[in-house]
Amino acid sequence: MGTLIMNDRKRAFASTGTSEATWQGWARLATLPEVEPSVLVPAGGRAVVVAPHPDDEVLGTGGLLARLSALGRKVLIIAVTDGTASHPGSPIWPVTRLADIRPQETREALQRLHMRYVRIVRLGLPDGGGDRFETHVSAALAEHLRPGDVVFGTWRHDGHPDHEAVGRAVSSMAGRLDLPFVEIPVWTWHWASPEDSRVPWSRARRIVLDTDTHARKLHAVEAFRSQLEPDSATGRAAILPEHVLARLTRPYEVVLI
Repeated sequence: MGTLIMNDRKRAFASTGTSEATWQGWARLATLPEVEPSVLVPAGGRAVVVAPHPDDEVLGTGGLLARLSALGRKVLIIAVTDGTASHPGSPIWPVTRLADIRPQETREALQRLHMRYVRIVRLGLPDGGGDRFETHVSAALAEHLRPGDVVFGTWRHDGHPDHEAVGRAVSSMAGRLDLPFVEIPVWTWHWASPEDSRVPWSRARRIVLDTDTHARKLHAVEAFRSQLEPDSATGRAAILPEHVLARLTRPYEVVLI
């Protein structure tokens, strides 16, 4: 990825990013082709979701996970980090507490999604270590992936080093094992804009969430209390403020296939 693009993204991260109103005003977003979960993960297949941080799996694919569970599909979540870098220097949220709480929040969120056939493998790699942990993710994937899996991971150009490292590792290993790889844009909704040529919109598909599934996802997101509340000790705002959640809790999810 070019330096200019990364600099553009860093400037965008200092702002609130592209508003959800702007996204909703883009006619193409609402007319992206739909894909059914039963097609993404055929009968007998297993969904493997590789999450850079606790909450990425729910924010990016919570509705999909709920629908796959209802279809009886098995799900493996590979949690790359425990998200311990979310509150640097906070006496309320030291690394040890985050390492304990954030995985608990994930488990609670998955329960709220009514997941029935889910297993979690935690790698415990350093949060923010995307420039160093890619080979470790690849090794874990080689150990856990099997024929018939459909692998989901953050987009290789999502704009966050951890997300991109995960995307590269998954893309490489899925290609080596001849498994389908579905990419999930997460940070993309912050720095990109409608018709942004850096985003492969021709690959974008919508997974539509029915009312009950959407409600489950919203309830599941509320499990991530550490990310939703301001830090009173440092004065920092919530990690997931409302304008960010608005882009990630639509009644549909977007994947790149």
